Amino acid sequence: MARPTEDQGGLEARLGYRFTNPALLQEALTHTSAGTGRSNQRLEFLGDALLNFTVALLLHQERPDWQEGPMSKLRGLLVCTESLHEWALDLGLEHAFKAAHPKRAPAMGPKPLADALEALLAAVFLDAQAAGQDAATAVRILVVARFLETIHQARPEALTERDPKTFLQETAARLGYPAPVYTLVDQTGPGHAPRFTMGVSVGELSAQAEGSTRKRAESDAARLLIGLVGNHTKA
Repeated sequence: MARPTEDQGGLEARLGYRFTNPALLQEALTHTSAGTGRSNQRLEFLGDALLNFTVALLLHQERPDWQEGPMSKLRGLLVCTESLHEWALDLGLEHAFKAAHPKRAPAMGPKPLADALEALLAAVFLDAQAAGQDAATAVRILVVARFLETIHQARPEALTERDPKTFLQETAARLGYPAPVYTLVDQTGPGHAPRFTMGVSVGELSAQAEGSTRKRAESDAARLLIGLVGNHTKA
């Protein structure tokens, strides 16, 4: 059986996991644009579920003093596209991803790499399972290495600062305003590096911000609007 390429071998080293079946690693790195008939979408589906479960279990075990609200908020921050994109970049997943598409590399925006990271976790699970290992533990080791310190250092009171969309929604509800409404104002830039301008409104109040993803732009717009909502007196 062929071993991974140099880029994929480097990915294994940084990940800390060596595949018994390199075909699973190759599948995790195969974007739909490759047109091979077998992409990483199925692995991404499985990896998303594995990641959410493993992070939830880790939060439940490591933060027995927390209630459901802070645990849900921190899990959302850890498994969001931006967080997984950063993890993918730290692993050098972008280079392995490009090497897997010699003829036509997909756009290297945050979403494809975040999806590939989830597919990679699923590939580790299936590879370990086929090799007779504890597959859940194999994935847990990777998640612990990435997120345990963050979970230990997180403070519940700081989560609202890092999750402005939730904070804005809670503030609006507490003050009797309607729920925030988000709209796409503009999208510019090439496919591999888009820029989004998102607007958010609460009643007659509004704000907008620009970001590399819709979610980031929405968060920044929500952060701008929080102060306006909190300081505004309804007529």
